[in-house]
Amino acid sequence: MDLQHLTNIAIEAALSAGTIIQKYMNDTIIVEHKEAGSNYGSQVVTKVDRECEGVILSHLMPTCKAFDIGILSEETVDNGSRFEKDAFWCVDPMDGTLAFINKHPGFSVAIALIAKDGTPVIGVVFDPSTNSLYHAIKGNGAYKNKTPWNIKNTNTYLTYLTDKKLSDTPKSSEIQSILKKYKADLGLKAIKEISGSGAVLNAILVLENGPACFFKLPKKEAGGGSIWDFAATACIYQELGLPATNFKGEALDLNKKNGTFMNHQGVYYSSFKKLN
Repeated sequence: MDLQHLTNIAIEAALSAGTIIQKYMNDTIIVEHKEAGSNYGSQVVTKVDRECEGVILSHLMPTCKAFDIGILSEETVDNGSRFEKDAFWCVDPMDGTLAFINKHPGFSVAIALIAKDGTPVIGVVFDPSTNSLYHAIKGNGAYKNKTPWNIKNTNTYLTYLTDKKLSDTPKSSEIQSILKKYKADLGLKAIKEISGSGAVLNAILVLENGPACFFKLPKKEAGGGSIWDFAATACIYQELGLPATNFKGEALDLNKKNGTFMNHQGVYYSSFKKLN
C-alpha cells in the first residue's frame, strides 16, 4: 500500500471539502439535527457537512476498491467495513459544525487512515479559516503546509483548549485542579483558556500554542467525541512524539467495537509529555 499516494489523495479530498466550506462561511445556514451524543454540538448537521462528505468520498472511494480499504464517515451509517479490512478511512467532513454555524473559526476537515488494530497511519487536517494544511504519515513525520513541522513550547503560561468554556463544563473544578497542577509542575505563570473550536482544531491549536493541553474526562453519557474526531490528529501527534491518548495515558481505541463514541475512556492531548 503506497502511503504517500494515499496521503496525496486524502489531501486533495480535504482541500476540496475546504473549498466548499469557504464558499458557505459567510452564509446563513439552516441547522438540522441528527441522533448523536448527549451534547448539542454533536447533534447538529448542515447541508455543508453532507456536501463536504460527498466530495471527500468521491476522492476516497476509488482507493477503497483499488487497495481494499474500509471506510467510516460521520454522516454515513457505519457499514462495519472497518472491522473486515486491514485499514479504513476515517472521515470527519466538517468537524466543529457548531462553530461553523456560529461563525466562529473553530471548524476543520479531518481525514485519517487507520489500521484494523486502531493504529493511525495517515492523518490530514485542513483549517479553512487560515488555509492551513496539516498532515502526517506513520514513520515519515508531521507537516504543516507540506513543510516539516517543529513544535515549540515558547509561552510562559499554560493554554487550555476546550470546546466550551470551562465555566460551562461539567466537573470544571476537577479540570481546574488538573490545570493548576500542570502549571505548577511546568513552572508556568498563568493559565489561559481558548474555547469554541471542535475537537480536531483544538488538538491542532494545542500544537500552535504550547505549552498547551486539551482533554476530556471519562463519563457515562454517550459522547466525548467519536473516532473521527481524534483519528487524524492522533497520527500527527504520534509523529511528533507527543501524547494523544485516552485519559489514563493508554492508546486511543480508534477502532472501537461497540460504537464510535469515546466517552468511556476520555481523551488527552498535550504539547508536552504527560505529567503524573
